[in-house]
Amino acid sequence: MDLPHGTSALIVTNDTVGPLYGAAVAEALGKRYPVVHTVTLPDGEEFKGWETLQRIFDALLAHGCDRKAVLFALGGGVIGDMTGFAAATYMRGVPFVQIPTTLLAQVDSSVGGKTAINHPLGKNMVGAFYQPRLVVCDLATLDTLSAREMSAGLAEVIKYGPIADMEFMDWLDASMDALRARDRAALAHAVRRSCEIKAWVVGQDEREGGLRAILNFGHTFGHAIEAGMGYGVWLHGEGVGAGMVMAAELSRRLGLVDDAFVQRLVALIERAGLPTKGPVIDASDNAGRYLELMRIDKKSEAGEIRFVLIDGPGKAVVRAAPDALVREVIDACCA
Repeated sequence: MDLPHGTSALIVTNDTVGPLYGAAVAEALGKRYPVVHTVTLPDGEEFKGWETLQRIFDALLAHGCDRKAVLFALGGGVIGDMTGFAAATYMRGVPFVQIPTTLLAQVDSSVGGKTAINHPLGKNMVGAFYQPRLVVCDLATLDTLSAREMSAGLAEVIKYGPIADMEFMDWLDASMDALRARDRAALAHAVRRSCEIKAWVVGQDEREGGLRAILNFGHTFGHAIEAGMGYGVWLHGEGVGAGMVMAAELSRRLGLVDDAFVQRLVALIERAGLPTKGPVIDASDNAGRYLELMRIDKKSEAGEIRFVLIDGPGKAVVRAAPDALVREVIDACCA
């Protein structure tokens, strides 16, 4: 394992993961770096903002960390995203390493170089593209995840099938019970194949000028759910699960896929322990509120919402859809 050289190391973790793995990671890094510091942040999507990010900068400055300091993100997607953004901007850029401890982070957010914090009006609206020097996935860290967190991670695994690899979707159909039972061999294959697909896509389009947007299948609706419900009420993967159902149904109504495909995807999402119905986020005009939040999505152009849709099994396309049709889908898919 080729760790970047540095004058010091700062471990960024949270109050859930830190007590489990912080001491072991600090001990290991102490054999490589002259000084190892740790900053522990509160756990949860609701803390992925400016105030928490400031605590990382405060720790870096308080410990006298220079431009050769190395940041280590020890945690899930929130920790990884914030640590990466801090690394991208502290002294105009210092190295960082991802040590993802959730399934969602191992198969998605730790790979590809997207870093960000949330804004009250939209998820991941303030950030940068900044690649980690290394990503270390230890499947043993998944043993301490709750069943809900495991299911949330499976949403990001499932998405790779419909957009890029139907053989992988077939495997997921056959292996979902093993994955939920945390079978180590099944998890290893799921993490490996997910990272292979994502790395291939990112290799073609690192800064999301086109192809990379397909990795956001289910995320346009999902981000609206997270923002509309209040960050942390729905886990990211739960929003993506319901969002994939909505995106698939929109694809069906546009004539891109048939009903059998949508039913198969819904069944797989349900077997993963994920919601297949979106929440009502505004009792007076639910569809209108979804549309309002989705217009802020980073894929939108000139106020036009662009969705990642399934253009036949194993193939995705990014395109707009009439608001009236989107309203129908939201009404049909929310409960």
